[in-house]
Amino acid sequence: MRTQLSLEELRAAVAGPVLSPSDGGFAEEVSAFNRSAVHTPDVVVGVTSEADVVEAVRFAVANELSVRMQATGHGAESAIADGLLITTRRLDALSIDPETRIARIGAGVRWSAVLDAAESLGLTAIVGASGNVGAVGYTLGGGLGPLSRSHGFSSDYARGFTLVIADGSIVNANAEENIDLFWALRGGKGGFGVVTEMQFELVPLTELYAGSIFFDAPNIETVLRSWIDWSATADDQVTTSVAILRLPDFDAIPEPLRGRTLLNLRFAFPGGAAEGERLAAPLRGLAPAIIDTIGVLPTSKVGLIHNDPTEPGPGWVTGGLLSDIDQDFATELLAKIGHEQPVPLIVVELRHLGARTFIDVPEGSAVGGRASGYTLTIVGVPDPGLFAEVLPAVAGQLTSAIAPWISPETTINFAGDGSDAEQFRLAWTPEVHDRLAAIRGRWDPRRLFAYGPVAG
Repeated sequence: MRTQLSLEELRAAVAGPVLSPSDGGFAEEVSAFNRSAVHTPDVVVGVTSEADVVEAVRFAVANELSVRMQATGHGAESAIADGLLITTRRLDALSIDPETRIARIGAGVRWSAVLDAAESLGLTAIVGASGNVGAVGYTLGGGLGPLSRSHGFSSDYARGFTLVIADGSIVNANAEENIDLFWALRGGKGGFGVVTEMQFELVPLTELYAGSIFFDAPNIETVLRSWIDWSATADDQVTTSVAILRLPDFDAIPEPLRGRTLLNLRFAFPGGAAEGERLAAPLRGLAPAIIDTIGVLPTSKVGLIHNDPTEPGPGWVTGGLLSDIDQDFATELLAKIGHEQPVPLIVVELRHLGARTFIDVPEGSAVGGRASGYTLTIVGVPDPGLFAEVLPAVAGQLTSAIAPWISPETTINFAGDGSDAEQFRLAWTPEVHDRLAAIRGRWDPRRLFAYGPVAG
């Protein structure tokens, strides 16, 4: 590492920890939720304030270090092996104005904290499947959650950002200031600066009619095919997904599900029980249920719909978006990952999009994937020994089989870490991709903020 400013000078200038790989606490500070991504940057700065971020950026510039950011590390798909890593989890300030319904969310705040604070005010945030995820990083990539069809992308509700840019100054980006940057931050993900705070509009909603149904292996084909047909005319207020699960025989898994291959159908309706029951009835009638948890659900418990893991561990995930799917798609999918197929995958998930996800915000945004009808997520067995070759090969065979239904455009939160040039390019339309590149070039001409396949 070439040094123009010393670590001692940086330590004197910031309140948070400044650590090199030889320092105690380094591994804990850089640790990501995905434990398979073991980071070894030249230096990590655990920022506690906007002023700390400014000093960290200035240090990186002086020492010709690239800069990356991490809050919870849910998006860590590959290891960071150089440069300066800014960990933002200590930027945990959160406030809500009940009159304007605007939440001011620090870069380290998880969605669960926002949901809890908003619920007491009769409000909620349009979030992803897990409340454990960092709110800011998730939203920068667009964000698709259990209320996507009724409410759209999470980034549609972002009303402004505060960030430290490459020259160390602090700027605001919103509908009145730095409009091009505001457009880019709603779906363009990274490469613009260090976001320290997001202003996010909440919606009036306190409860859902939501949950999930588990169906046994012999009913997977019937339920999947029926769900595909049902989704073609589904109510715009209902968001559903299906996931073929191969669950291990672990004590943490409820006994009726342990060690079994199942189909989990998720359902969310932002309304009351009477109408929710009517809308869910056709899905409940598809086959006998092992477990049915659909019912009235407080908005703070939206994470129970998908029940994503809350404990860190090694993970391998890939995915993308799909156009309209049909029975031929189901045939190809089941031939590759049906319950009788011995594949090392623990989850293959399809989420239904459309309705509000098709509609951009009036002023426009950079989010990719609005033309797509479904998402596809493939989660491999969490054995790092399979990550390099086995799981990519299995996923490749599946995606080749369903290639006619794969959308020509994905969205960046479903495109891994963005290091693959082709995946990165397909995260947006060509026009949006090129506009984002131009905006990154204007705001960070020296490519200080390492992001994408061409970043240093």
